Amino acid sequence: MTVVLITGCSSGIGAATAAELVADGHTVYATARRPETLTELADKGCRTLALDVTDESSMAAAVTMVEAEHGAVDVLVNNAGYSQSGAVESIPLDDIRRQFETNVFGMIRMSQLVLPGMRAAGRGRIINLGSMGGRLTFPGGGIYHATKYAVEAICDAMRFEVQGFGVQVVLIEPGLITTEFADTAVGSVDGLADGPYAEFNARVGAVTAEIYRSPVAKLAGGGPEAVAKVIRKAVDSKRPKARYAVTPSATLGILQRQLTPDRVWDLAMRVQFPVPSKD
Repeated sequence: MTVVLITGCSSGIGAATAAELVADGHTVYATARRPETLTELADKGCRTLALDVTDESSMAAAVTMVEAEHGAVDVLVNNAGYSQSGAVESIPLDDIRRQFETNVFGMIRMSQLVLPGMRAAGRGRIINLGSMGGRLTFPGGGIYHATKYAVEAICDAMRFEVQGFGVQVVLIEPGLITTEFADTAVGSVDGLADGPYAEFNARVGAVTAEIYRSPVAKLAGGGPEAVAKVIRKAVDSKRPKARYAVTPSATLGILQRQLTPDRVWDLAMRVQFPVPSKD
């Protein structure tokens, strides 16, 4: 019996992953800031807990509860996250801090909390949700991409640091996934409608919406279930990969960025985004 603790299960990838893993026979603790959003997962057999990855006491209480019942968390899935869009100069610093608090610091702290139990048990697996956005950067996405670049670095370091204790670290890199994520990203520029980046920020929101509603998203992207199936593979595999790119958009996007010089990439971005200027 594998005990899995998942953050950010109110919708999207987290909800799909919890449903996928409980159907696969695992004991799943599905968590969210608002546990009342987890009713459907409870009906499917998941155990539900309140967990806010920006609140120390909430994180500690959730891990303590699981360890009290099972001795240790076998698998932690760090899924909680969202996207803050907009030109870097235009985003209030408090919003930037919230982005890092959720996407990076919450992931780090949850990992720190489960690792002592995993080390004592001599086994464990930490699966972190990154993004193809941790390997490439779109204009207007600097803050979000920075968090996902940080996730990449932390995973690479932790993978080496904890392997001697029997703990494996896996990074999931989704591409275009049709969830509420896109709506959050578009909505995050609503308060950035003034100043020298007003036109640019508006275009960032429009382009984001267009991409997720376009045929490209359907052909090269996927739904949250596509990510959930890959996470199940990472949970069930005896020797999981260090990284799993999910959907063709992730595989192709990462490869394209690796092969494209910076100046050529910037020129390509001009096709979709206006260059902010004083004129």
